[in-house]
Amino acid sequence: MHRSRVFAILIDTPAPEADRAAAFWSAALGVPADPVPGEEQFTTLHDAIPGLVTAVQAIDDPNPRFHLDIETDDVEAETARLLALGAVQVSRWLECRVLRAPGGHLMCVLPVHSDPGTFKAGARVWNGPAAPTT
Repeated sequence: MHRSRVFAILIDTPAPEADRAAAFWSAALGVPADPVPGEEQFTTLHDAIPGLVTAVQAIDDPNPRFHLDIETDDVEAETARLLALGAVQVSRWLECRVLRAPGGHLMCVLPVHSDPGTFKAGARVWNGPAAPTT
């Protein structure tokens, strides 16, 4: 049994355009934008989507896209669950797993990043690959 929840939505932007994209989304959404100390590829868009981290991520790919980060208390179990549902693992980055869902969308599975109360309140509990426990 493990738990998981959507943690963040990332606006993946080719690195040369990331600063302009962050300024645009900050102005468009009416929220402040700040680089993440120690992780300069990320610019947080504070409170753009209540309850979710929202950020612009500078990427080394010419194709802009959006992706979800799913946080979990068991990266291996959540990755296995999503693979059983039809996702394909693309790569690993630090402790994270990068997956591609049917339809081509990317997602990252990562260890819990939110505070414990937020995670507990919003996470679903999984016993197997498909349905959450009740």
